[in-house]
Amino acid sequence: MCMTCGCGNSTETNIMIAKPGEINPENISLMIEHKHGHEHSHHTHHDHSHSKTVVEMEQDILKSNNMIAERNRGFFEAKKIFALNLVSSPGSGKTSFLEKTISNLKEEIPFYVIEGDQQTFQDAERIEALKTPVIQINTGQGCHLDSDMVHRALKKLNPEEDSVVMIENVGNLVCPALFDLGENSRIVLISVTEGDDKPIKYPDMFQSADICVINKIDLLPYVNFDIEKAKEYAMRVNHHLKFFEVSATTGVGMRTWYDWLVTCRTQ
Repeated sequence: MCMTCGCGNSTETNIMIAKPGEINPENISLMIEHKHGHEHSHHTHHDHSHSKTVVEMEQDILKSNNMIAERNRGFFEAKKIFALNLVSSPGSGKTSFLEKTISNLKEEIPFYVIEGDQQTFQDAERIEALKTPVIQINTGQGCHLDSDMVHRALKKLNPEEDSVVMIENVGNLVCPALFDLGENSRIVLISVTEGDDKPIKYPDMFQSADICVINKIDLLPYVNFDIEKAKEYAMRVNHHLKFFEVSATTGVGMRTWYDWLVTCRTQ
């Protein structure tokens, strides 16, 4: 298991990195059934007397991750690639936000996408429908992407120079905060349906982010969400955050985000 957060990310057999259509869906179902059957055949025993060893292993895992992240960063820099790591809780609208961005800027910017989910190729298929190169990473029991997964995905994706690589992380506001992927910027998305106290409930994620996108603002009349309060909470955690208030569904506010992306990509 992944010692940093308790997820099942350490075994290679739990991770699948492929393009849409490369893997037979029936084979995926068989792999899931086999994995779950294997899990039920073993009893888990937790020995809390080795906490010092666990901490040392956590430090080693993060050190190894950071080393590969630097390799990814060097790759992006050498090819003049602008890489973004999108993180959020499930259902915030990351994929819709990606779709809208790619649809409106793909004639101007060459996009490549890495999709992270525990299972299925559904999000990758949505991106592929936009004629955009995409690789899906299925993490199995894992609750986050790490730099090695991204490194392996980049080899299959082979993005061209002067492009933008969008990494959609697994939906989780806790563990992805720990793992540098080598990105240029980390973008945390929250939606107005989630509650305006998310930044102080999950401070590590907001502290590690560069951008905060507040999505689904078209639903503000129907939910109890105070944008200014959410921003104030986020600024308590990280006063360097830049905010975008958008609706990926209607397109409201997206133009300001597009302008930022176009400008920062060339800097």
